[in-house]
Amino acid sequence: MGDLTGQDCEVWPDNWPAFTVFEAMSTQWRAGACGATGLDYGVLPSVIRMCGVPAGSRQSIFSDIRQMEAEALQVMAEQRG
Repeated sequence: MGDLTGQDCEVWPDNWPAFTVFEAMSTQWRAGACGATGLDYGVLPSVIRMCGVPAGSRQSIFSDIRQMEAEALQVMAEQRG
């Protein structure tokens, strides 16, 4: 994933738990010959628990992570050209 350009980025409080998990998953990208293909969902349950997400919120956080993953994959594909 590309780095931020030195600008601060605001994260709304409602999105903070999902952002925290997504950031913690930043080393868990699966990659092939053409670049990243998606996050390794095998480790996601452990990461969600380690980030302190309550059990009742995990399904919602997973949905948020999938949306961020899809957007990140699109940005990475555009950067590859």
